[in-house]
Amino acid sequence: MIDVPKRNLKLTSLWGAYAICQLDPQKSPPEWVFKGDIYSITRTPEELSIICLHEQIPEHIPCQPGWRALKVEGPFNFDEIGVLASLTEPLAAAQISLLTTSTFDTDYIFIQDVNYNQALKALRAAGHHIE
Repeated sequence: MIDVPKRNLKLTSLWGAYAICQLDPQKSPPEWVFKGDIYSITRTPEELSIICLHEQIPEHIPCQPGWRALKVEGPFNFDEIGVLASLTEPLAAAQISLLTTSTFDTDYIFIQDVNYNQALKALRAAGHHIE
């Protein structure tokens, strides 16, 4: 096992309930995606995945609701080691699954609402500061 450098990170809990949608990869992202401040669009040959506020999603769109978001306060250089590992390891130890997405400057962690308070406790116990 590799020894990951211990990091104490600052995270911000974001307002709102998020959902994850899986759409046809041959179609363009729908206009409703672009209405929120934070959204992520990922296209592969198999799917078009969208993460956004649940309230933006029309009722007929298949999605998995019930996610909360944490922003890892950056920015981080691309050569920094262990940023996500310092967050995913305590969550894995607490048996909490997550979804991550990254931007040029930082990372976002999405945790199911049912596990959110337990996740905050595990992250704080690992030395992270959450606002």
